[in-house]
Amino acid sequence: MSTDINLARSVIAAPSFSQASVREVGGAPLDASDMSAAATALATELSAAGVAPHEAVVLFISNGPQDLVGFLGLWLADCVAAPIHVTTPVQAVQGLVARLGARFAIRAGKLARIAGAAPPLRPLLDEAALIVFTSGSTGRPKGVVVRHQALLWKLEVLSRLLGFTVEDVVVVPLQLTFIFGIWVSLLSLMSGSRLLLSPKFSAAALTNNGAGAVILAAVPTLLRTLCADTTLDAPCVRSILTGGEPFGSVLADKLAALLPRANLFDLFGLTETGSCDFCARPKDQPAARGTIGLPTNGVAFRIAEAPELGLPPGVGELQIRTPSVMAGYLDDPAQSAGAFADGYFRTGDLATVRSDGYVQLVGRSKDVVSRGGNKIVPLEIENLFAQHESVLAALAFGVPDQRLGESLHLMIIARDRNLSERDLREWAKDRLERFKTPDVFHFVETLPAGRTGKADREAARMSLDGCT
Repeated sequence: MSTDINLARSVIAAPSFSQASVREVGGAPLDASDMSAAATALATELSAAGVAPHEAVVLFISNGPQDLVGFLGLWLADCVAAPIHVTTPVQAVQGLVARLGARFAIRAGKLARIAGAAPPLRPLLDEAALIVFTSGSTGRPKGVVVRHQALLWKLEVLSRLLGFTVEDVVVVPLQLTFIFGIWVSLLSLMSGSRLLLSPKFSAAALTNNGAGAVILAAVPTLLRTLCADTTLDAPCVRSILTGGEPFGSVLADKLAALLPRANLFDLFGLTETGSCDFCARPKDQPAARGTIGLPTNGVAFRIAEAPELGLPPGVGELQIRTPSVMAGYLDDPAQSAGAFADGYFRTGDLATVRSDGYVQLVGRSKDVVSRGGNKIVPLEIENLFAQHESVLAALAFGVPDQRLGESLHLMIIARDRNLSERDLREWAKDRLERFKTPDVFHFVETLPAGRTGKADREAARMSLDGCT
């Protein structure tokens, strides 16, 4: 692998970069030349401060133009960017900084020394661009090491798939601490698009954007919020990019009614695999609804069945092989090795291949609920209840139970405040096996979310005291 591959130099050298700009909602745009100059100045400052090549540097993220200057500047200095959001609790920040052994941090464009001792030499970081900390919903966050070459390869694939142009306004209400927000922003810069960062999602960002077609990148949780805004009028939206959590056919129907001109790209992938390993493209609709579509260019996959889970034939763990796979987990060679089987990354997602060739997720192996010896996949329950005309969203999860082992709980966001548990049980009795019927229903205003902004089952379990 060539060590001269560098994301910053590749972005700045892209033919359309000179036409790119980035701004925050309500702020002034930063054009490509100013962005490049600021990044170069930051790289010079890093070198003068004695930052070593391949050293991890904390980049505090606020979802503004300076974040992208920070990424580019760190890469020009041959450093590894470790993004941490500014709203992360102090104790959590201290834990992440300690794990990194970082002695430098960038906040609001300013470089600061935060420790005296240099971090240990880590060969894993020799060709790395990023250390992305996963959400940590099942334990402490894992530090995923992403290589320059891997992410650049993925950007080239996505450029051909998505077709960003210099005429587009790319709206990103996603945290730039996570791979989805990062790759969309970089692809926007390389394509010469106008990037609009929205720290807090608002439907106004789709309309107050100036001239140009809009590409919206958002997780389904944000899209459900969008669908609830009955005043939205955004005929300029030409494409919606979504991913990060299951995207059901009910939400697809609602978006099609709200934004009939928008092409929908439902993308599936993991930080560890560079994101976007599968895509249900506009031309695949409506046949592919409810699936993750087909593998993107250069990606191979297999379904590894797990008889111990008691699942039907053809259902197993989705495993992925891709050139954009991670270098490994930071300082954890054992976990890095255990994440692979015969060169395939073990996603932990349960999936099956339908007769039409589309790949359909059926849940995550760690989320399977064992209720009285019966195995229940929460995603199946969520998808069913989301079809009820009075349900906006649903989240199913298991809770320890002395009698059953685990009981099945379901959180519901209701469109109609008169909707009752009795109504839902009556509606479901002819649609769902009795043992899969939730033991407890919770009616909530919003679904509990993890650090990524996605609906999160562990957060739901922890929030039960606040349910009604």
